[in-house]
Amino acid sequence: MLGLMYTGVLLLTFLTMEGITWLTHRYVMHGWLWYLHEDHHQPRPGFFEKNDAFFVIFAIPSFLCILFGTLDHHWWLQAIGFGIMAYGAAYFLVHDVIIHQRFKWFSRSNNTYVRAIRWAHKMHHKHLDKQEGESFGMLLVHKRYWKKIREDKARMHAGK
Repeated sequence: MLGLMYTGVLLLTFLTMEGITWLTHRYVMHGWLWYLHEDHHQPRPGFFEKNDAFFVIFAIPSFLCILFGTLDHHWWLQAIGFGIMAYGAAYFLVHDVIIHQRFKWFSRSNNTYVRAIRWAHKMHHKHLDKQEGESFGMLLVHKRYWKKIREDKARMHAGK
């Protein structure tokens, strides 16, 4: 039973992180911490960006929850930490690998979901400043992006 509750807390934390990410991206990264996020919208030479600091910012609460959950025997706190960590891993895979292709692991995917998240992020990046942005989430994609990709695929198949 404890294993099921642990998994439930971990999964709930993972899902909650999408909302936290949206809020953080919209109001913090495009707000008072824009100076860290700006180089992500206006790329500069080099592999690393100031924006990469957000990896550390999000890793700290994850690490602390895992540490204190383990040391103090609070399984639920540890599960929250691992849920944050799992979301961070998914974020890295989706954002840095699939969308921005900082690592060329899935560069030729024709998957509808992959194309929809890429398009949503492209629409996010068409805004070069912190104002008037769109599509601040990461794993959940608004239906208009799904629709666009499905229409594109239908046009491609009709043209063959």
